[in-house]
Amino acid sequence: MIGGVSGGIGSDVARRLAAAGWQVCGFARDAAKLDALAAEIPELLVQTVEATDAAAVETAVKAVAEKFGRIDAYVHAVGSILIKPAHQTRIEEWQRVIELNLSSAFYALRAVVGPMQAQRSGSVVFISSVAAQAGLPAHEAIAAAKGGVNGLVLAGAASYAAKGIRVNAVAPGLVDTPLAAGLLGSEQARQFSERMHPLGKIGRAANVGSLIAWLVSPEADWVTGQIWSVDGGMAHVRQRPKV
Repeated sequence: MIGGVSGGIGSDVARRLAAAGWQVCGFARDAAKLDALAAEIPELLVQTVEATDAAAVETAVKAVAEKFGRIDAYVHAVGSILIKPAHQTRIEEWQRVIELNLSSAFYALRAVVGPMQAQRSGSVVFISSVAAQAGLPAHEAIAAAKGGVNGLVLAGAASYAAKGIRVNAVAPGLVDTPLAAGLLGSEQARQFSERMHPLGKIGRAANVGSLIAWLVSPEADWVTGQIWSVDGGMAHVRQRPKV
């Protein structure tokens, strides 16, 4: 099951898992995008759900669990980007970033661990961000929200390991998806963003989706409580100073 399945990373994961033989279900808030993706991936079952509506998310999860008898994996590809320093961020913008990025993740975890505990297995993967690791200017809101996601991963992994449930996250740098289009609108902006990553390029949805597909697979059944950086080296690699 994939939350935010119609986005750049969510749809990449859906294509990968469907091609690998998984029965894939997903939800998002844009019905038109869901219909287009379902037409592309015949194996995909979709629901129109607002990820920040805890009751709606719980209902969607219950529907999938009842239909198939289990939920083997859940991927939370819901989120937003806000680049503003704290003093320029309106309170409603802060609240929206927290709701979309952190609260929605908690609602999803709370819902999916029910069926996963009953079956005593499952894998949950969240999408964090390099912003929670690198200390980037004008990223206060998104850094706080994704930092909360990292904490949710660690606590969730500890809480549910004994039930066979694994909880991990991937932390991308800037990925060329529709969500990031506003940051890559000009060649100058793209070049600036590329220079921020030590590998000198923007990420692709496939870079993140391929890791997520591995994390939910049986090959990763001894991996939990990890935040996986997929960021061209941005969080942990220091570039050689130019002289």
